[in-house]
Amino acid sequence: MGYLVEDVKVQYKSALDVSLDEIVIESKEGDIGSIPRWLAQTLTESGVVTIHDKDDAAYVSRTLNLERIARAHDLSGINADFYIRVNDYLSSLDEKDRERIIVSLNSFVVSRIEKIVKLAAASKLTPTIREKLSVEERELYEFIHESTAVFKKKVLKKFD
Repeated sequence: MGYLVEDVKVQYKSALDVSLDEIVIESKEGDIGSIPRWLAQTLTESGVVTIHDKDDAAYVSRTLNLERIARAHDLSGINADFYIRVNDYLSSLDEKDRERIIVSLNSFVVSRIEKIVKLAAASKLTPTIREKLSVEERELYEFIHESTAVFKKKVLKKFD
């Protein structure tokens, strides 16, 4: 939700005069302003605005590279909303560019899953690890940690 309510810079392709609850837009063609991302996406689909978000390509590339150069047992830090941002970015690409990025993302995801499994099997989620994970990865971490604890109890039940 935080990602969708975050303000994003837009350029208006045509004049717009609209009031929606606390959001009031009075713009002329060519004006640049900031509006919540959810509204910007809707207005982009309607052809009213063009989103001028920060450089998503650089953001994704930088994040993938940081994970690639991280040591085999260290997680690089990613934003809590990384996968939401990536999927939004992918939806804006043509098929060829999207496929190229998806290949890199698959390697990224596999690397992170391997590291998360090792860490989660060994210990509870610490604040240090938590801040390096996306929301989805935190859920995976907790699930793996709980599952491995149950498994350990099952297989070592005679020694509890």
